[in-house]
Amino acid sequence: MSQRKDRSIIKALSRGARLRCPVCGGASVFQTPFRVRPECPACGAVFQREEGFFVGAIMINVVTTEAAVLATAGLWLLSSAGGGAALLPILFAVALLFPVAFYHHAWSLWLAGDHLVEGLPRRRPGA
Repeated sequence: MSQRKDRSIIKALSRGARLRCPVCGGASVFQTPFRVRPECPACGAVFQREEGFFVGAIMINVVTTEAAVLATAGLWLLSSAGGGAALLPILFAVALLFPVAFYHHAWSLWLAGDHLVEGLPRRRPGA
């Protein structure tokens, strides 16, 4: 495991936002769309953790989606003069499309947060 002094908040979150390994930034977290790599091919950091590990990523995605829906509703209501007839379909579209678009970032940021808190485990040499 990397030492605590090696973990920079800005660096890890920046790598997470760019969907890169939070430890080294050398490889993508995703192998294919909607499939997380088992580990980083550059540094060996393990991405596939125990079952249930990514429930926090799902929570990040849900909370961020709720914020996007609320922000859209607020902006719509502030910018339109009472034209609320189209608001519900727009909010429905945001609620359906935003979580799919933010899916990768939620997982990657959750992984970066875990790296900051306790450090990602590394694969054993020769394993």
